[in-house]
Amino acid sequence: MAISDINEYAHLSDADVDALGAELDALRRRIESELGGRDVRYLRRTIVAQRGLEVLGRLALLGSNRKSLWVAGTAALAIAKIVENMELGHNVMHGQWDWMNDPEIHSTSWEWDMVCASPHWKHSHNYVHHKYTNVLDMDHDVGYNALRVTRDQPWHPKYLLQPLQNVLLAATFEWGIALHDLNLAGIINGTRPREEGIPEVKLFLAKAARQIGKDYVLYPVASGLAQRSPRGAVTTLTANATANLVRNVWAYAVIFCGHFPDGAEKFTVETLDEETPGQWYLRQMLGTANFEAGPGLAFMSGNLCYQIEHHLYPDLPSNRLAEVAVTVRELCEKYDLPYNTGSFSMQYLRTLRTINKLALPDRFLTDTVDDAPETTSERRFDALGERAPGLRTALTRMKERGLSRALRGRRL
Repeated sequence: MAISDINEYAHLSDADVDALGAELDALRRRIESELGGRDVRYLRRTIVAQRGLEVLGRLALLGSNRKSLWVAGTAALAIAKIVENMELGHNVMHGQWDWMNDPEIHSTSWEWDMVCASPHWKHSHNYVHHKYTNVLDMDHDVGYNALRVTRDQPWHPKYLLQPLQNVLLAATFEWGIALHDLNLAGIINGTRPREEGIPEVKLFLAKAARQIGKDYVLYPVASGLAQRSPRGAVTTLTANATANLVRNVWAYAVIFCGHFPDGAEKFTVETLDEETPGQWYLRQMLGTANFEAGPGLAFMSGNLCYQIEHHLYPDLPSNRLAEVAVTVRELCEKYDLPYNTGSFSMQYLRTLRTINKLALPDRFLTDTVDDAPETTSERRFDALGERAPGLRTALTRMKERGLSRALRGRRL
């Protein structure tokens, strides 16, 4: 099933893992020592550009009765929402810019343009997800409590609807993220104290009311008054809904490409026992995936095309991840580790394959529970009969000898 001995799976000794951790620590110190004026300029220019795009979009939609202005305004607003969500909100609330000591651009004060209240996201994402990345029953981002993305999750008939659930989750992603940390079921059934849960529900409702009021009441009414027509309000409402839909689907796709393609490994709770800093780094490297991107795609993804590097250093500024990735690739070469990357479309198609096939009961699946594209453990190498110098070499030898196919007869 999931990996329970990360050193054994990676074919690395304790000394190797400690050395890897030391080199990654040194990389962090180097990047931190170089932070300065060009980073500040990058952030401030991004904020100005994002806000300018939003203003242009809102102004264009004051004439939303005209198709050309509807298209232009919707496009500008969608891009502004994506940039605010991915490159600003996500990264600022990670504390990537706290070193600037700017109270207006700080993880403790930033509130983003989504229905999810920032304190809830910071708890579920910064703390739970990044600390317990892909650890079963600890990291609730493994399937978001809605999708089966590993065979370690027992199959239930409800998963037959998983392909449809996936589409709905993509379209309503901001709402899924907002409800993710609330644990409403726990509040209802009494497993979560009401005195803890009710204030958080109120905070969520207040944030959601502000977002709904802004996008679906205030701006549509303003357009209706500007155009002296109820139709103006309706067309602006549809434009805002479309921009939110585009932002939701884009954020969903980027995040799923970083966590659920082939090779993004899952781990048992046992891996946390006496986990060393080097093993934490190694778990991040094995549990995440990148996708290839030029400057434009990298910017629009909030630089989460470098998901591996982001998980290694979640609080380093996103504009530095491209250069960090150069050294991380070199370390993967040095320690014979795979560097999980591919085109954006390929990483998503692999993710989609996992989501669709795991909707089915295990009896319809052909790979073993220890050697499937989405579910592996250190036992996948039992048939290799030798210790490889590293994980990448071990995987290559398995493929060359056809051992993965041979193991399919050993289903548990």
